[in-house]
Amino acid sequence: MAKPKKHIFVCTHERPAGDMRGSCKKAGGARVLDALRGELFNRDLMPDIKATKSGCLGGCESGTIVVVYPDNVWYHQVQVEDIEDIVEDHIIDGDVVERLLMPMGD
Repeated sequence: MAKPKKHIFVCTHERPAGDMRGSCKKAGGARVLDALRGELFNRDLMPDIKATKSGCLGGCESGTIVVVYPDNVWYHQVQVEDIEDIVEDHIIDGDVVERLLMPMGD
C-alpha cells in the first residue's frame, strides 16, 4: 500500500446517553465520514488521500471533529454540508477552511 499524501481522521466516538460532553457520533460523525469518502472517491483522490474514522479526538462539545494530517489542521462542528469546502479548498487548493477551524489553546 502506498503512503497517502494526506490522512483525514473523522471522530465517530459515542458517549452514553445523557453525557453532558456530547459526542461526535451524535453530531453526525458517521454521516460526515461517509460524505467525505464519497467526495474523495468522486474526485478520484483516493488512495492519495485517506479518510479514516477515529475514536475521541477531544472537543466533544463541538463535534464533529475532523483532523487533516500531516497538515495538523483541526476542524470542529463539521457537517455533511462542509465536506465539499474541506475537499475543494483545503485538500485540493491547500487553503484552510477558516470558519471551521477548531480553537486551540496556546
